[in-house]
This record gives sequence, C-alpha cells and structure tokens, in this order.
Amino acid sequence: MKILGNLTSILPTFLLTSIPGLESVHAWISLPFGFLYAIALSGNSMILFVIITQKNLHEPMYCFLSMLSATDLGLTISTMSTTLPIFWFNAREISLDNCIIQMFFLHGFTIMESGVLTVMAFDRYVAICDPLRYTIILTNSRIIQMGIIIITRAIVLIIPVLLLLKPLYFCRENILSHSYCYHPDVIKLACSDSQANSIYGLIAIILTTGVDILYIVLSYILIIYSVFSMDSLKERHKVFSTCVSHIGAVAIFYIPMISLSLVHRYGQSAPKMVHSMMANIYLLLPPVLNPIIYSIKTKHVRKAILRLLFTR
Repeated sequence: MKILGNLTSILPTFLLTSIPGLESVHAWISLPFGFLYAIALSGNSMILFVIITQKNLHEPMYCFLSMLSATDLGLTISTMSTTLPIFWFNAREISLDNCIIQMFFLHGFTIMESGVLTVMAFDRYVAICDPLRYTIILTNSRIIQMGIIIITRAIVLIIPVLLLLKPLYFCRENILSHSYCYHPDVIKLACSDSQANSIYGLIAIILTTGVDILYIVLSYILIIYSVFSMDSLKERHKVFSTCVSHIGAVAIFYIPMISLSLVHRYGQSAPKMVHSMMANIYLLLPPVLNPIIYSIKTKHVRKAILRLLFTR
C-alpha cells in the first residue's frame, strides 16, 4: 500500500523506521540486534525459571526480581515483533489498530517495570531500615497485592491514552521515527487536534514515572541515612552493596527513558539517527543488562544459574 493511500484511508497505515541511512546493510545490522534479543530472552527466562524452581529463592527480593524479568520479557517481545521483521524482510507497514495493540503492551510493560523498580526500592528500604519486621511487612499475600496493583495501574492509565488515538485524523505521510509504535511519535503525525492526547499522556507519565522516581529517591535518602548511622565501615559497605544491582537497574531504565522523552519534546532538529538510536537503547538496554547485572551481583541467583547450566 502506498504512503499516499493514507490521504484518504479511514484506517491509516504507518511506516516504521529502522536506522535511517543504513537500509542497505539491514542484514548485517540484524545480527547484533538478534544477538541482543537472544540475550534478553534467554537471560530473563533463565532468571524466571531458577526463581520459580528453586525453593531457597522464594523470598520477597527474588519475587520482585522475577517480576522485573517478566516485564523485561514483555518489553523484548513487544519491540522484537516489529524490529526484526524490518531488518529481515523490510516489513515496515503497520496499521493503526496494530500500532495501538503494540503500544498497549509496550507502554503497559514500561509502566509495570517502573512500578516493579519502585517496589524493589521499598524492599531494600525495609530490609535495611527495618530488618526485624522484613518478613512481617513483605508477606506473600502483600507481594501478590503489589503485583496486582502494578498491573492494574498500567492498564487503567494506558487504555485512555490509546482510546484517544482512534478519533485522530491522519492525512500526510505517516512515517514513524522508530522501529516500533511510540505514543509521542504517533500523535505528532496527526492532522487533527491532538492536544488532549499530549495532555493525558503527560498526566500518565507524571502519575507513573514521576511518582515512581520520587518514591525511589526518597527510599534511597532514607537508606543512605540509615547506612551512615552504622558505626562499622565494613558493615556499611556490606549493607549498601545489596542495593548496587537495583541502582544499576534504575539507572539503565530511567536515564534512556528520560533522554528519549527530551529528544521527542525538544530535539526536533536532532538528526534522525539520534532518535533511532535513543529509541533502540531505551527499550533494548534494560532487558539485556538486567539479567547480567543480577546474575553477577546476586550470589544466590548466580549459583542457581550455574547449577542449572553445568549440573549434569
């Protein structure tokens, strides 16, 4: 279907973009992308498997880690479904309905991952600042309730954002900047008024990412205060080292997210290559690095994975 068909199409078709200027070497570019997706899928699947099967890992900290791996798997599959077909088959076309479906899962899992990182910060806060009540506060039923709240929040906030896309009218060449459908990228192509979409999208970000970052920062302020109140330097290092993996996960998730949002809002003059690379880093980096970070820094997870790989 030609791009000009969008001028009269009731259900517009969008064209996804891989890496501008490098279309001739898609086959070669697909190799590192395929390798990274394989790491993300296998790494997160392995962590999920060992946490589910190993009874000594049925603790709050590892339950939250399994939630993080599950959301990372969702993010990986959501983007991989359109990114790799572009590289392999030049399959760039996507309808508005399919675009909305992809955004539901992509943005939904993004909101869920933000929520999981927040409850992981709460887990570290309780473990360090109130260790005697750790098992009393973080019971199995409470962990399940947290998981339900995280999923419900994502669904409740993302559905109105996507429903507001249906009435929009698209009348020009609908070429998206990324290899997947990203809400700010889609609404900027609308010919009709998309102010409501922008406002509600901003509200959704504030109620999720904004609130979550604030809570994580507050948790670590209290954690740092508690750690520095300890007399032993060795004990300080030991306690704070339990937070390193989580701090790494927070950094590799929020820094690319905030950077991509700033590029979309204020970097319209930036080269298309910058938009494309930021978009790929934003959703590919956390699923690839999180299992590596937690496998290296978390002793019990590392031992369980090594047993799984090398036990005959």
